[in-house]
Amino acid sequence: MIAFRLIRVILHLITALWTCAVIFPFTDEAGRNWRIRHWSRQLLALFHVKVELIQRGSPQEGQRALIVANHISWLDIFVIDSFYPSHFVAKSDIRDWPILGWLCAAAGTVFIARGRLRDVRRIFQDLVSSMQKGQRVAFFPEGTTATQGTLLPFHANLFEAAIDAKLPVQPYALRYVDEQGRFSQTVDFVGETTFVQSMMMILKGGKVTAQVIVLPTIGTDGAHRRDLALASHDAIADALGIVKAEVPQPQQASA
Repeated sequence: MIAFRLIRVILHLITALWTCAVIFPFTDEAGRNWRIRHWSRQLLALFHVKVELIQRGSPQEGQRALIVANHISWLDIFVIDSFYPSHFVAKSDIRDWPILGWLCAAAGTVFIARGRLRDVRRIFQDLVSSMQKGQRVAFFPEGTTATQGTLLPFHANLFEAAIDAKLPVQPYALRYVDEQGRFSQTVDFVGETTFVQSMMMILKGGKVTAQVIVLPTIGTDGAHRRDLALASHDAIADALGIVKAEVPQPQQASA
């Protein structure tokens, strides 16, 4: 059974590679977004992951925003893409993942090398330009994945892009639960776990519901990037039920 599901995943990835190579160069942004949304939903279905949107706030009609979310798994990108295809900022390690790394790049993911200030400056300008053109942009301000039930400090640097683009910040709180409503441990992607190991754990696990809590937007007019990082951090912590005293606060060095 697992072998059959794995073969279906591989075939789905091959189909995506063909789509990116043959169709993407000849279609517009709307066409690419439709295909990314459809492909992401199919991928999640193969892993028995269902997406549930919980609306606690949403942009007004036509309003754009910089999306920020907590980071749990490599699935996060495809969960968000399944309903709101976006250009993601992700750590450069993802680029080296088998097949999926190339697909993320083809879908518009921007990769950043940890600790390289030149990369941050270049990507910052690209983000501002993309948002001003109306493109959807998202990133994970923790900078890495965290075990469910915890929330790492938010790095503030890229929040500056929303200020410069004159757009609000839209926090999303992500969590994965099993059929009993408990945190699903099969999706945690931390420590020395490899991408292949993580993929196999999810395939062997039971059904999972990815809950996306859409929170009210945070205005950026007159705000400082550190204030935006803290406000987003607190909003996501509240939505996930993480007690503030247990949440590590961002350090000054991350600003």
